[in-house]
Amino acid sequence: MELFYDNKKPVDKILLDTPCAELKTIQKAKKNVHNLLIRGENSEVMQALLIRSNMKNRVDLVYIDPPFATNNVFRHDEERTATMSPKNSDNVAYEDNLRGSEYLEYLRERFLFIRELMAETASIYVHIDYKVGHYVKIIMDEIFGEENFRNDITRIKCNPKNFARKGYSNIKDMILFYTKTEKFTWNEPTEDFTEEDIKRLFPKIDDKGRRYTTTPLHAPGETTNGNTGKKWRDLNPPKGRHWRYDPVVLDDLDKQGIIEWSSTGNPRKIIYANDAVAKGKRMQDIWEFKDYPYPDYPTQKNIKLLKTIIKTSSNPNDLVLDCFCGSGTTLVAANQLGRSWIGIDKSEIAIKCCLEALREPSGLFSSEPMHTYLEQSSNQTVAAN
Repeated sequence: MELFYDNKKPVDKILLDTPCAELKTIQKAKKNVHNLLIRGENSEVMQALLIRSNMKNRVDLVYIDPPFATNNVFRHDEERTATMSPKNSDNVAYEDNLRGSEYLEYLRERFLFIRELMAETASIYVHIDYKVGHYVKIIMDEIFGEENFRNDITRIKCNPKNFARKGYSNIKDMILFYTKTEKFTWNEPTEDFTEEDIKRLFPKIDDKGRRYTTTPLHAPGETTNGNTGKKWRDLNPPKGRHWRYDPVVLDDLDKQGIIEWSSTGNPRKIIYANDAVAKGKRMQDIWEFKDYPYPDYPTQKNIKLLKTIIKTSSNPNDLVLDCFCGSGTTLVAANQLGRSWIGIDKSEIAIKCCLEALREPSGLFSSEPMHTYLEQSSNQTVAAN
């Protein structure tokens, strides 16, 4: 899939002609800390990471929450509140003023640099607004490959809205999840069962008061080779199906007392609620991680959301990149989970918020520098190589 629009640049022109940032060190990390917080234009900084820091194929996970093409200016004040504001306001955190094809090309250019930085096993999560998300998906299909699209995740961002409008109230945004290849890091995410889940999913109760349900012992598809297509206890699997387990395993399950026989002699496997609850239930593609009512920075995201993504799609000591790092929530979450990170933002206010977030007096962070803080000092065009 590919979108065509005015002023769409060739890939080679973007990768070769984008200026390469010159970075100067503002603050040096303590020994054995490799995290980077960088203030600068992210395309030029990523070019510098590729050309000067040999970071090609080194990033294990990317999460970005870029501008949403809202045509708003977002302000940050010292009372720890973040709001949209008029364009002549002070304390501007960032301006979301790109629209249409200019906006799409802006994201496309950054996706190209991100792809170059990503390891073969890396994933990217792009947090985006529902008004532009479907265009962004086509851009991501082009850059990362339609075959590497994994999920369109719905994120519930707020409580229901009751003000009048001609249309359904919006309580969601979307997260587009892609990988660089089919061999990507994946740690199965789970969530807790609610009491309602347990009652609904495990409606039966045994003589010991334990809640349970049952599942079929056969699966679709006939098997002519192997034991799963043969008789077990003088029973053939139903027509067009085969046993889920070898008959030897079925005998063992029956000895353990975890096969329930119906009055008509139909066997089903018993699944106890306690066993399922201990493992957690599989996470689906609708997430409820609501925005903070009084964020420290405009559009700040819930740290539980970031921790879910980081735990699922990276491993300890992996490298996480957020090139629109804003409030620094991605960096804080990565830090708490034992990952290395790179945060990039061109806003001086954003960098200040990141520094504050990484030094919260909660005991989680050291008062010593836990990163190297760099700032873009000048630009230099990269020659073709």
